[in-house]
Amino acid sequence: MLILCTNDDGYMAPGLEVLVEAARTLGEVHVVAPDREQSATSHSLTMHLPLRARRVREGWHSVTGTPTDCVMLGTQAILPRRPDVVLSGVNHGMNMGEDVLYSGTVSAAMEATIFGIPAVAISYAGRADDAHLASYAPLLARLLPQLVKRGDFPPETLLNVNLPAIPAERVQGVRVTRLGRRVFTDSLTQGTDPSGKPYYWIGGGSIEWASHEGTDYHAVDAGYVSVTPLHLDLTNHSLLRSVAEWELSA
Repeated sequence: MLILCTNDDGYMAPGLEVLVEAARTLGEVHVVAPDREQSATSHSLTMHLPLRARRVREGWHSVTGTPTDCVMLGTQAILPRRPDVVLSGVNHGMNMGEDVLYSGTVSAAMEATIFGIPAVAISYAGRADDAHLASYAPLLARLLPQLVKRGDFPPETLLNVNLPAIPAERVQGVRVTRLGRRVFTDSLTQGTDPSGKPYYWIGGGSIEWASHEGTDYHAVDAGYVSVTPLHLDLTNHSLLRSVAEWELSA
């Protein structure tokens, strides 16, 4: 099995090392990852600048672009052939609920899904310097074969995995979940720079989760690994008929 590993935290991220260690139990691993932090880049592609890939060590390349760029270059230019699976992560921080719309980690897996390649995005609900993160390599080595070696991997679907911020040996199990919901408060900061000009800074503030049973946040908060299937089709099929009755005209 040929495996492409990527992330959005950059090729030097500790979480990527954990993922590669686990992925090596599945087969041959190649890394194509951004050369710098690319969090919250969502599914952006670099369209107006050339991309450059640099070999940083055997089987590892850094790319001057986004996680989505990395998957495109890895699958179409850098790897010796089309990979059998794409693994993205382990992200430094959770990717649950609406986070999946912003996440470069999830979007890298989404790009692989568009290419028809089975893909898994993996995130850790703690920080990069959390000592518990390294303990997840053995757990992922046991879990990944269950996710990607199945002959019936769902089409047009990626799996979004979130790991709780506890030592791996304390994990309660694995739950298949739906996306949760969260509300940001005071996530935009306004200020004035030394020259007297206003600036705006996105980030910070507080987050409140609707911790309903069956959601990704509820599972992770209870000490479980959350696995959420995400589909490429964003259509709200339950509303198609009622919207059609609006009698829209051009």
